Amino acid sequence: MISPAPAEAHPTPVPSWQDFSTGSASSLRGLSAVSRRVAWASGSEGEVLRTLDGGRTWSHVGPPGTAELQFRDIEAFDADHAVLMSIGDTTDAFRFYVTSDGGAHWTETFRNTEAAAFYDCMAFFDRRHGIALSDPVDGKFRILATSDGGRTWAVAPDTGMPAALAGEFAFAASGTCLTVSGGEHAWFASGGGSAARVYRSNDRGRTWSVTDTPVPSGASAGIYSVAFRDPRHGIIVGGDYTTPDSAPDGAAVSRDGGRTWTVGRTVPGAYRSGVAWTNIAGVAIAVGPTGSDITYDGGQTWHGFDTGSLHGVDCTRDGACWASGAAGRVTRLTL
Repeated sequence: MISPAPAEAHPTPVPSWQDFSTGSASSLRGLSAVSRRVAWASGSEGEVLRTLDGGRTWSHVGPPGTAELQFRDIEAFDADHAVLMSIGDTTDAFRFYVTSDGGAHWTETFRNTEAAAFYDCMAFFDRRHGIALSDPVDGKFRILATSDGGRTWAVAPDTGMPAALAGEFAFAASGTCLTVSGGEHAWFASGGGSAARVYRSNDRGRTWSVTDTPVPSGASAGIYSVAFRDPRHGIIVGGDYTTPDSAPDGAAVSRDGGRTWTVGRTVPGAYRSGVAWTNIAGVAIAVGPTGSDITYDGGQTWHGFDTGSLHGVDCTRDGACWASGAAGRVTRLTL
């Protein structure tokens, strides 16, 4: 078993979160950081938030009439353009929306009709090409694809998708069970079955390979978040949300594009629902309900620096890392 990372063992300076007043009480699991000034967050009760001034003020910009929906993922391209994904208790609660005017108007572009589908997360290769992930339908994970920025979606053929394990699924915990890099490469992570696995594609999601990982899997355990800083270097984090204080071997790294995974020398030691690379080589942030951790060496060692609850984290090219959580919490990292 890998030892948890000691909270006091970290290089200086010590990172910290700067909280903002959002005026929201929703649980915010969707997060898309555009820059130091622009960020979007989405969550329960139809909530969508946007800031244009680095978090000082926030606007409620969600689609009208959607209070019954949970917006589990949002992908923003700038201050005006974003794609939104919802889940809920009914088959047709899985929907996609797009906006081109900062949330003043939204257009619904997809509504699920397949009872077995459960869409967990989405990611975009560029402003036009994106994919979304559903739990297995007829024994295989389902990919939904768009080539026009989310204005239309189509279910991809499953001939290139390996069979799922019994009980295997993805986690809609932070919108980061699926990630992309380099314009062609994609990965998604799973749990629930006999092994927690990472699926990888080198052709924008048309065909996939799958690899077992050392992260423990179970009915509510597995990999909750995956991030790649380039087509070769990846990090996965997870655990079991029913036992959030303990997650042995709950983080692993890959240096070969996701073909193999190795548990780091130390791990956060608790359930983590989100992970993101910063714009500093080797530095990544992990978050969860019991705290936040940072690695300075590409995931080999982790250092706890905060004990507050967060769901997701996203970092930008200009060096900002934003995170979101319960009760309308949005925060930005200070390094």
